[in-house]
Amino acid sequence: MFRTADGAQIDMEHIITRIADYIGQEPDAQYEITVGTDSQNHVQTKMVEVIAVHRRGNGGIYFYNIEYMKRIQNLRQKINEETSRSLQVADGLLANLELDLMTREINIDDLNISFQIHCDIGCYGKTNMLIKEITRWVMSYGYLCCIKPYSYAASGIANKYSK
Repeated sequence: MFRTADGAQIDMEHIITRIADYIGQEPDAQYEITVGTDSQNHVQTKMVEVIAVHRRGNGGIYFYNIEYMKRIQNLRQKINEETSRSLQVADGLLANLELDLMTREINIDDLNISFQIHCDIGCYGKTNMLIKEITRWVMSYGYLCCIKPYSYAASGIANKYSK
């Protein structure tokens, strides 16, 4: 179950409605719809998925989901799990958002929206060896892949909740 920025529970159906309402307020604006996941190891691995909608120059909204799972020790496995979760969320989100917008007689292709997956990897640190592999994987799904320092959904919002 996802939560809103203020912590209220929200299901995916209502997330779609909230995003469509948000876009419908200013359909001519530029949007970035991003999905990112980050995790931290505690006793278990705390996995946090984020859906963020940024209206360029005018703020945004976001939703997050927290799940605990068996501790993942291997860095490659952890990054693969984060990326896989982001891709699954993004695919479901995009398909359902497109349907919701069609009921409002808005064609998603007529909007100025960038769909992005934000990965918690970067050129510095232990994850730099995964950049080519992960970015190619994400791009094979048709999404723009952002890494640190541009991956704010994963390295900023999700990181905040994963600690």
